[in-house]
Amino acid sequence: MTTSPGAVPGAAEAASPSAVAPSSLSPSRASDFMQCPLLYRFRVIDKLPEKPSAAATRGTLVHAVLERLFDHPAQERTALRAKGLVPGQWDRLLESRPELAELFPEGDEGVALARWLTEAEALVERWFTLEDPTRLEPVEREFFVETELESGLRLRGIIDRVDVAPTGEVRIVDYKTGKAPRPEYAEGALFQMKFYALVVWRLKRVVPRRLQLVYLGSGDVLTYDPVVADLERVERKLLALWEAIGEATVSGEWRPRPTKLCGWCDHQASCPEFGGTPPVYPLPVVPRPAGSPEIS
Repeated sequence: MTTSPGAVPGAAEAASPSAVAPSSLSPSRASDFMQCPLLYRFRVIDKLPEKPSAAATRGTLVHAVLERLFDHPAQERTALRAKGLVPGQWDRLLESRPELAELFPEGDEGVALARWLTEAEALVERWFTLEDPTRLEPVEREFFVETELESGLRLRGIIDRVDVAPTGEVRIVDYKTGKAPRPEYAEGALFQMKFYALVVWRLKRVVPRRLQLVYLGSGDVLTYDPVVADLERVERKLLALWEAIGEATVSGEWRPRPTKLCGWCDHQASCPEFGGTPPVYPLPVVPRPAGSPEIS
């Protein structure tokens, strides 16, 4: 089989196992494809390993602390209590993922770890300047949601927090441990939240009253109040993405999209933009048999 014009090297050669067109999307996988189709391929089809990131791991730790804080009665949800949860949650995270110990250089791991944990505590403490947990009683935390559209596309994701007012209004909250984006990039930041709002709307037939992004890195809160037209636009966008991913799966044309984000990519050695060669591409299976494993 020859490679199609414009295809990434190695994209159309036979291999095993076979590629399968996706039947579901999550916000992260949709964002991967929008950022760089080749990155989506590396993560979803080739499943190339990625090194753990100190920043991403810190985000996971802070999320765990903020989730667990609500296990305590309202009057006990203090900054001191929250910071006190950090070491124990780190131990739990390290137990489930021992490879995270490699984040800290050998010989200096004690000092580096202490500094890293202090940074996590600072992010947790900043949250108390943005929200008052003694006045919050989340209905859901780390809430897995999934729905299937009429097209057959399944949407899935995990929402950090869902609040429901006495009047029944729903607020979806997401914690970010980085800094808030500049205004011109706010729409991209809201994509994930609108994705969740779409899923909730399709599941519950209720449009969330508010979407809220809490940026612990900069101390900002970004809010957006969606309407049905917003969610319909997101649905059309996701269907177009799904179709494009399906076409790339069949054709093997996963084009790299160079941006400034390439500097943080773990897959430069396999990317033609950096002189690398992708793994041999598996031939697709079309159509996908009912009940077979899916790619999300």
